[in-house]
Amino acid sequence: MTELGLPKEILACLFDLDGVITKTAVVHAAAWKRTFDDFLRQRDGDGFRSFDDDDYDEYVDGLPRADGVRTFLASRGIELPEGTPEDPPDRATVHGLGNRKNALLLEMIRSGGVEAYDGTLRYVEAVRAHGLRTAVVSSSANCRDILRSVGAESLFDVRVDGVVAVERGLPGKPRPDTFLAAARDLGVEASQAAVFEDALAGMDAGRSGHFGYVVGVDRVGQGAALRAHGADVVVRDLAELGERA
Repeated sequence: MTELGLPKEILACLFDLDGVITKTAVVHAAAWKRTFDDFLRQRDGDGFRSFDDDDYDEYVDGLPRADGVRTFLASRGIELPEGTPEDPPDRATVHGLGNRKNALLLEMIRSGGVEAYDGTLRYVEAVRAHGLRTAVVSSSANCRDILRSVGAESLFDVRVDGVVAVERGLPGKPRPDTFLAAARDLGVEASQAAVFEDALAGMDAGRSGHFGYVVGVDRVGQGAALRAHGADVVVRDLAELGERA
């Protein structure tokens, strides 16, 4: 599949959602910042150290929601009760903070809408035209609704998202389990699948899962970090893959 910029052994493509297919990564980051800054301000007062872009990249990006809460708070030496997935958004638990972030995210999406990366949609269409199978692999529980909002649900043969991961008991990124599940659902070996990710946790998942090719999508100027975490190639937009072929 040299015209796609992929090794000839690749039979399937596994795409992350936020930051690869849709322009929602920045919305996720903003929702996390509001959630954590409000929590830290209430806990530490006006002198609190705010949640920043480095925190997002290092501790939250690409992880399931509750894992992101745990990982970031641990970086600040904070431990909260787990609570339950049904906790209200104002409860000071891991799940409560996660639900607060999700409520803010949905509010931002409703007010601002969602956009897709046109280069990615064209690339997915080209992949399918060449007979490769496709999957979307995301930690988001809102994956299906977001795909529908940009008219892209039909472009993917398989969806392994936050809802599916809970149903199947799959650990999230940086573990490779969700990507491996998508490959199995598509009927291919990991070595026959390419992973497309913008998050460092996604790079780690691609590397540890021994996938045939790992594409890092650099939307925020972290190309060196994507390579260090296992990317075989780094592009700013998937349209570049065809141009490189």
